[in-house]
Amino acid sequence: MVELHGKVAFVTGAAGRKGIGRAIAVRLAERGASVAVNDLRPSESRRQGLEDVLSEIEGLGARSLAVYGDIADGAQVERMFAQVVNHLGQLDIMVNNAAAPSGPDRVPLVDLQEEHFDRVQRVNVRGTYLCCRAAARQMLAQGEGGRIINISSVIGKHGVALYAAYAASKFAIRGLTQSLAHELGPDNITVNAICPGLTESERVDDLAHQLHPSNIATGVFRKEIFERAIRESSLKRVGKTSDIADAAAFLASDYASYITGQSLVVDGGHIMD
Repeated sequence: MVELHGKVAFVTGAAGRKGIGRAIAVRLAERGASVAVNDLRPSESRRQGLEDVLSEIEGLGARSLAVYGDIADGAQVERMFAQVVNHLGQLDIMVNNAAAPSGPDRVPLVDLQEEHFDRVQRVNVRGTYLCCRAAARQMLAQGEGGRIINISSVIGKHGVALYAAYAASKFAIRGLTQSLAHELGPDNITVNAICPGLTESERVDDLAHQLHPSNIATGVFRKEIFERAIRESSLKRVGKTSDIADAAAFLASDYASYITGQSLVVDGGHIMD
């Protein structure tokens, strides 16, 4: 059993009712960690806010904190990290999960508008960089090592049509992960990425809404997405948020103390390398 008692974790992008961020936050709390969770305020996001996940974490007997803010804004990031440390005392585990939702960037590159490309990079790349920097500074100041876990994607391993902006951002996260692993290794801070495949969450609903052909209903197209993923998976099922949460808990634990700079694919055996 992975044990994280006495550790403090910070998970960004955790407000989704069926999201990966929420699943990771709850799993870390189940393993004994105190957990701070982040997202935009409900007025700034289609999500429901952090109250439900906060209640779930506290129901497990773990300390928790909701930290609202934009991870791509440097001043807000500094404020959020100060809140986490002031309230929970330290930072041992950083999970950079927040990402731009599916939107008008899911088009052929020749039709991709600059503002839509920039929007994805702002959240996925700039936001991850700012949070990595803040987490690394805090962990170095503490002098006790740490774990940084960045959520990339299988599309950060191989690009696909209509995903140019997203793929560019997720490839960038893997490069950031590797560079930072080299820099922080001497201080016993590991930096790894998780590359989920298709995972049953709200993001699939957004994806189906964005990409469904005009002659196919969103619900039908969503079902087709899952059926195709099942056919291409060696394990013949779609990923669950708990699969990603288990991988994050492992990388956050002492069991993974000699693993750094890696991109762990969690996709049921679709991509193998």
